[in-house]
Amino acid sequence: MNKFFLIIALLSILPIHAADEFKINLRKAQQGDAAAQYNVGLMYEKGQGVLQNATLAAEWYTKSAKQGLAYAQYNLGVLYEKGRGVAQDYSQAAEWYAKAAEQGDEQAQYNIGILYANGRGVTQDYSKAAEYYAQAAQKGLACAQYSLGVLYANGQGVMQNYNLAVTWYTKAAEQNDANAQYNLAYMYINGQGTQQDDTQALIWYTKAAEQGNTNAQYNLGWMFEHGRGTIQDYAQAAEWYSKAARKGHSEARYKIGWMYEEGIGVEQNYSRAMWWYKKAITSGYKDAQKFYDKLAAEGYQPEK
Repeated sequence: MNKFFLIIALLSILPIHAADEFKINLRKAQQGDAAAQYNVGLMYEKGQGVLQNATLAAEWYTKSAKQGLAYAQYNLGVLYEKGRGVAQDYSQAAEWYAKAAEQGDEQAQYNIGILYANGRGVTQDYSKAAEYYAQAAQKGLACAQYSLGVLYANGQGVMQNYNLAVTWYTKAAEQNDANAQYNLAYMYINGQGTQQDDTQALIWYTKAAEQGNTNAQYNLGWMFEHGRGTIQDYAQAAEWYSKAARKGHSEARYKIGWMYEEGIGVEQNYSRAMWWYKKAITSGYKDAQKFYDKLAAEGYQPEK
């Protein structure tokens, strides 16, 4: 068999296999098998072996969820929260998340925690949010660890405790959660819940910035500009300010404009400075206006 016919044969086999798997699960589901009902719902949701159909996914998840299958209860909660295949209904989402959470599903515990924190489908209750976040956090779910850290840092639903905030941020940050890495760096640079440590702040800002966290990119630029936790390096400062500026950070836009005006860390370019000042102004950093006006009065035009 030549390569062309081998590829055609493989392509024809794969869909048939998925379709057969769907039929097997459908037969079991129609006989009341909860796991098979969940599988049919999942295959409808993903379009595996059958045409994608979120409405039918919701119907089969419901059958399985009513039999107590936690995975189905969680997935059904997601559909209600997002309004996929069913009318969006935060109350129904909360109900199904709660059922799955009671069975120890950590993602459901986290999701219902979010609903309690935001008052969606339930009365806003930070204590309940903290309770559910803690259950998921103790199972190692990074986003729950981060969210629990936020509640401890802000004193929402729990007694304010910076030490515990740092503890939970650290657990999430070590799992590569960019928001936790950013917040942990903030705690280090301000000495909240831990000894003040610019070097540690730099490490965690860098990790978050490399994942695209805009505020971390700006703060990392600030640390390089001022030589905090590292040797002063204007070129590095300009690089990180630029990354944040391109993503819309208004103060970063001002800072990179100022660096172009002064020729610090970059080659001096008044027109480019004006371009960035204008971007900063339009994104809300009004202090850039006087710097823009000064260059305009000297006869310069913004880069096009």
